Amino acid sequence: MRYILNPDKTEDLLYTASVNCMTDAESAYLQMRLVYDQFAKDHFNSPPPLQGKGSVKAIHYIQSFSPDDNVTPELAHKIAKAFLRKAFDDDVQAVIATHVDKDHLHSHIIINSYSLSGKKYYANRKSLKRIREISDGVCKAFGLKPNPNLTGKGKSINHKEWEHKKNGTSWKQQIRDEIDKLIPTVNSLDELLQTLEEHGYEIKCGRFISIRDPGQERFVRTKTLGDEYTEDSLIIRITYRDIGTGISPTVDKQTKLSQAYSTVLHDVRILAAQRKKAPCKRIVTAEYSVENDLDVYKLSAQLAVINKDNIKSIGDLQGRIAKLRADYEKQRGEINNYIDEHNRLVSLWEQAQLFGELSAKDKLSDAEQLQLTICRQAIEHNNIHSKADYDQLRNQTYRLQAKINALKSTLEKTRQRYDVYCDISKTYGEISKGDYISNLIEEERKRLEKVKEKKQHR
Repeated sequence: MRYILNPDKTEDLLYTASVNCMTDAESAYLQMRLVYDQFAKDHFNSPPPLQGKGSVKAIHYIQSFSPDDNVTPELAHKIAKAFLRKAFDDDVQAVIATHVDKDHLHSHIIINSYSLSGKKYYANRKSLKRIREISDGVCKAFGLKPNPNLTGKGKSINHKEWEHKKNGTSWKQQIRDEIDKLIPTVNSLDELLQTLEEHGYEIKCGRFISIRDPGQERFVRTKTLGDEYTEDSLIIRITYRDIGTGISPTVDKQTKLSQAYSTVLHDVRILAAQRKKAPCKRIVTAEYSVENDLDVYKLSAQLAVINKDNIKSIGDLQGRIAKLRADYEKQRGEINNYIDEHNRLVSLWEQAQLFGELSAKDKLSDAEQLQLTICRQAIEHNNIHSKADYDQLRNQTYRLQAKINALKSTLEKTRQRYDVYCDISKTYGEISKGDYISNLIEEERKRLEKVKEKKQHR
């Protein structure tokens, strides 16, 4: 919400609008949260589950126009509002912001996944097809032709791709640079993809992760950007980014677990040094070397965790995983209880504010008189009679929010440790089967075959 309602992108909020909520980010968030919490079995700001993606709280659409369309900001904004009315019910909660700071004008539309009447909106392949058809229909009604590439007709080059070619720059490299820049700032692959979407990139998650640069014609699979951009590689780079690289940790007395890692790590280093496996660089800008090899990096980081946390056996590891899972669910339950109380205090605080505003008015409408009565009942029931009581309520709300933020930080650390331990367990399973080295060599064999086939086709 804060991103799309940026005054610098919307001519000082001139091209913004909302339906059934306020247009400023904080108010829209609070009002959408109230509606969501009323109908969903989840909380709007609850932390994600330990496994899976959790529930969808809001849906974000972006409606873009080519510079060749000669669309004015006023028309783009009008089309976005017409699209919203056509695509959704009157009781949808939505915020619209048309960004005019780029050559390609585009409108951001965020809707609450629940309407005021409790209807649930879904975002899937079928709904996206319907939404695109409605968007195309609205554009046609305003005299614009939809991009033929979206319907598979024709193969034109768009403005941004032309610009990249003209300047000798690579839009794929731009995606790599953006991912590299964001990895130190995120805690999970889901968070990385979400942040990329906030920066204007379009993401598709199926068998493979695909991404499209803003204004780019086609999606590109991240795995085609390089070995360090596959789903597994991105997870490794995020999970172990703070542990370090080139680690060769030793302990006085190695356990069976750490000894197995040390043996395999030694063999992988030899393979990497002899180039007997496909190079899989951890840092794309660095020269390929043993220390810059993703497999060496991952195994070294995992062994460092095993030794640092004094994990004695695979049984010990599995016990810790089970405890972390239980701790996470317990912490998540505690946070949700605090969130319930925080929501109650925020609602009470808002009613106290509204009571003060209405009390100061000389004349009230019937609707305002009813609001005043409801607010008076709420604050009297909660013993709020003076400014000191109001200040105490406000401070209590702030303290509880700070507590929730601290608990969320603890929860995230628990989740990260859980992910690391699970990854170690999975890797040790591969090591134990004796498949780890042979798989690396097999990958290199397949890579050389592909290189040979390409040369023959030339």
